[in-house]
Amino acid sequence: MSIEIFAVPPSPRAFKVIALANHLGIDIAIRRLDFFKGEHKTPEYAALNPNMLMPTLRDGDYVLWEANAIMQYLAGKKPESGLLPREERGRLDVTRWQFWDLAHWDPAVAILLIEKFVKPKILGVDDIDQAAIVRGTEQFHRAATVLDGHLEGRNYVSGDTLTLADFALGAPLNYAGEGCFPLAPYGEIRRWHAGLMALPAWQKTVAESAPHPVGAAAAA
Repeated sequence: MSIEIFAVPPSPRAFKVIALANHLGIDIAIRRLDFFKGEHKTPEYAALNPNMLMPTLRDGDYVLWEANAIMQYLAGKKPESGLLPREERGRLDVTRWQFWDLAHWDPAVAILLIEKFVKPKILGVDDIDQAAIVRGTEQFHRAATVLDGHLEGRNYVSGDTLTLADFALGAPLNYAGEGCFPLAPYGEIRRWHAGLMALPAWQKTVAESAPHPVGAAAAA
């Protein structure tokens, strides 16, 4: 039986899970959720994920939510991939960047995506929160400065090879144009993300993720 992933595939938080599964060659069945129809609020789905967000993984009778936790679970299926190192310090470094993603990177890009893309282009609403954009832009520059400096002289975020950290942090940058991310000063980030975009699994997931989603607002 395939592992089920309940998701809005183009959302960055779903994308990183699906791209990882594609990279690992893990057979998954994507159960697309329609947030416009409230499918994430049904009793059946709430029983799987009480947050009523996504993505959610179901593997037989095992259910797991939160994208970065799901990524660790999938990597555990193929430990030989090295995407989640077995050695303690390497594993903790990857986990550190996944925590940093949740604390710093994701909140900043989510604000910009919601206000610059999801609201006007997906939801068709005009109540853009300019104060939120200012706050998100400040948070973005703060986080991007850290990431850009860290990537100098490195091909990957953690260690010498591709890891979960790259999938976690790279996924939102697929929407850098739509979200008007101020990436111009951050050449290291742009170089690194271009490398991710060249991965066959990344390209496959981009192709499979169209059309555009309800966006980052729906993810968890």
